[in-house]
Amino acid sequence: MQSSLELDSVYKMNTFKRIASAYSNTSLVLRIFIGLVLGILLAYFSPSTALKVGLLGELFVLALKAVAPVLVLVLVTSSLAAHQSGQPTHVRPVLAMYLISTFSAAALAVCTSFLFPTMLALDVGSAEGNPPGSIIEVLHNLLISIFVNPVQALNTSNYIAILAWAIGLGLFLRHAAPTTRVLLTDMSDAFTRIVRFVIEQAPIGIFGLVASTLAASGFEALYGYARLLLVMVGCMLLMALVVNPLLAFIKMRRNPYPLLFTVLRESAVTAFFTRSSAANIPVNLRLCEKLKLDKDTYSITIPLGATINMAGAAITVSVMALATTYTLGINVDLPTALLLCVVSSLAAAGVSGVAGGSLLLIPMATSLFGVDTEIAMQVVAIGFVIGVVQDSFETALNSHTDVLFTAAVSYADELRAEKVDA
Repeated sequence: MQSSLELDSVYKMNTFKRIASAYSNTSLVLRIFIGLVLGILLAYFSPSTALKVGLLGELFVLALKAVAPVLVLVLVTSSLAAHQSGQPTHVRPVLAMYLISTFSAAALAVCTSFLFPTMLALDVGSAEGNPPGSIIEVLHNLLISIFVNPVQALNTSNYIAILAWAIGLGLFLRHAAPTTRVLLTDMSDAFTRIVRFVIEQAPIGIFGLVASTLAASGFEALYGYARLLLVMVGCMLLMALVVNPLLAFIKMRRNPYPLLFTVLRESAVTAFFTRSSAANIPVNLRLCEKLKLDKDTYSITIPLGATINMAGAAITVSVMALATTYTLGINVDLPTALLLCVVSSLAAAGVSGVAGGSLLLIPMATSLFGVDTEIAMQVVAIGFVIGVVQDSFETALNSHTDVLFTAAVSYADELRAEKVDA
């Protein structure tokens, strides 16, 4: 007969199993929402405790960032090595949609800034950073970043170099022994399983991120820049809910909103809180797999999109640059505004997929209007003040669109195939 101590141990074990089962069987989105609400409540009622649980959020983001570079290298290499000659991929049309979306975002930001001019209080201290001097310098740095040894690229999360090595290895490993290609596939599957485990911890990580962020910053500092935030976030919402779905509709000729809402729910939410396109790569890869998209395509377009698909960054740079000109009383004509669109689009493609990456491009954009670098860096400091909101919306827009456009191109190809069969 079991003792009371043994019975108590068995009861506790069964209770733990039931809780774990209920947790794993609950929708990930619902769990993230619960973590969000709990984080807000903790920050409101106990800010000191909220700051301590911020470690949970840091560990979650670090785990995503740690696994993402190796996953991208292995996944892209494996996909290209296994690709058979003549087998179709859809990378080029996805890249075209990335570029069109980014330029559209810059143009929308310029038009909105003309309609709703915003003034800044340029009296903050200088922000730290080393901004690029010109668009040529941005493109130069982008090209230089390709020629880095693979170990250093993985260590620094240099996704341009990682993609270059993965593409090169994948192309040459097409001629490798079958066992080598099988090994690459097994490694890709293993890293994918690790990523799935990390993503399952998203509710806990977001709980820590929200609690610590609100406890540290609150919303008091944001009130003074409410108009600036409204213009910026309004542009991003228009891109996410109107312009990008329109581009997707033109491509796939079907209602884009069911797909959009799925992508917003399962990609934009995590990107909003991690504030890193690079950290959201594993989330997007998993979502593409769930949507049954072509692995040869999304294994390339998703990590590449985290580097060059930066519509949110283009909006941030354009709005902040024009707000600076309004504050200083500088008149901006149409040709210069169009040039700003081009510069913002190209510069945004050079932004690294990390939190706050777009802010250091502001001095380059304001240099088009002859703004002094010291004043421009004060604008960067304002960007850091509102970054709690601005960078979250920016990253959510950038990251979820990678999946939206990849899926749109994939569905368009399926539609063409159906017409041919008919």
